[in-house]
Amino acid sequence: MRGVLLRISILNFGLEFARLRSTGSQSPAARRFTRRFSLKRMTIPEFALNDNPVMTINETQDRIIDDFAVFGEWLDKYNYLIELSASLPPIDAGKRTDSYAIKGCQSRVWVDAELRDGRVYYSAESDAIITKGIIALLIQVLSGHTPREILDADLYFIDRIGLGENLSPARANGLTAMIRQMKLYALAFDSAQNK
Repeated sequence: MRGVLLRISILNFGLEFARLRSTGSQSPAARRFTRRFSLKRMTIPEFALNDNPVMTINETQDRIIDDFAVFGEWLDKYNYLIELSASLPPIDAGKRTDSYAIKGCQSRVWVDAELRDGRVYYSAESDAIITKGIIALLIQVLSGHTPREILDADLYFIDRIGLGENLSPARANGLTAMIRQMKLYALAFDSAQNK
C-alpha cells in the first residue's frame, strides 16, 4: 500500500511540476511549489505513509522544521498550512459530533483515534482551514506511533517553526487543546495495553 501511495504522490508531483513549467507560471504559489519540491528532495505528508512509519517523531518534526524554513514570511507559512489542510483526509461524518469535538478551540475541530497493531492512528476535521492545517501537522508527527512514544513526545517543532508565537491567543489555546486531546487518546490506549 505504501509503495502505491508513494508512486501516486510522485506521479501527482510530476504532473503538477510539468504543468507549472509548461504554463511558465510565476505566481507565488508556483514559486513556492518549485522551491519546496526541488529535485534533491521531495516531502510527502506522513499521514499518507503512516501504516508503517519509517520516521521517528523527532525525525518527522525535523523534516517539518526544514519544510517551513523554505518560507521567509509568515504569510507564506500560513499559505502552506492552508495547502496542508487540503491534504488531510476527511474524518468519518459520524464522528463530527460533540463527543469528538475539541473543547477550547475557537473553531470547530473533531479528532478521533484508533489503535491498530499497537500504534495510534488519528483522523481529524475542522471548519477552519488554518486550524485544519495545524491538526494536519500534528497528525503527521504523532500518527502511526505507539501510545508511549506519543506520551513521551516533546513537540518542539511548534516553537521552532514559530507557530506558537504567530497564532492568535484563541488559536494558541486551540492548539494546546488539540495536543492535550491527542495525548489523552494515547494515554487511554497505553492504559488499556498495560492492564
